[in-house]
This record gives sequence, structure tokens and C-alpha cells, in this order.
Amino acid sequence: MKYAFDIVGVSSVVDFFTHQQQIWQKSQELALEYVSSHKCTLDALIQSVEPVPPKWGWEKDEVINSVINFWLDRSESIWYWNSRLIDAGSDNLLVARIADIKALQAEFDSLLKDG
Repeated sequence: MKYAFDIVGVSSVVDFFTHQQQIWQKSQELALEYVSSHKCTLDALIQSVEPVPPKWGWEKDEVINSVINFWLDRSESIWYWNSRLIDAGSDNLLVARIADIKALQAEFDSLLKDG
């Protein structure tokens, strides 16, 4: 199975919690999760995805490898989001998405239908 990992933004803790509550039902249908961290480090991002695989029956090593590959391949993006997180202050979180590639495609298709 293939997984996609990407940093999607910076959010306040309250806004992230609210978003998680709103998408809870939808995420039960799609194998996709939004995770967060107070730090923009490889260790913090790996730690944020570690609880996810058992929920979906995903291969934990492959999920972690997707985070590592993102970290190795996207240094400019990481620098950008780390700067945004620092600028936002300590009450904010770095938000990332991890998804089964097929679930991510279904989410994009859904967005296009709604638009």
C-alpha cells in the first residue's frame, strides 16, 4: 500500500480540534488522517503518525517511511512551514495529512464534485 504525507498548514490548537471534530465522520469513511505537532522536526512528525496505522490496518513502517521521504525530499517546504510555525507562536500546531493514496484520490474527487 502507498501512503502520502504532506504538511498542510499551521493552526491554533482550538481550530485544529474543531476541524478534527467536524471531519470525524468523514474520516471514518476515508483512510485519511490529519495529525499535528508543536514542533517541525522529523522526530515530532514521526511521533504524530505513529498512532495512525493500527486504526486503518496500515503498515507502520511504510507510513513512517512516507514521512521520512517527505522530510528528505522537501527541505524548502519544511523550512517554510517551520518558519510559519515559529511566527505563529507557541499556541499553534503544525498540521499534516497522512493518507492511503486511494483515499486521497477519493477526497480530491469529492472536492471537485462539491465545487
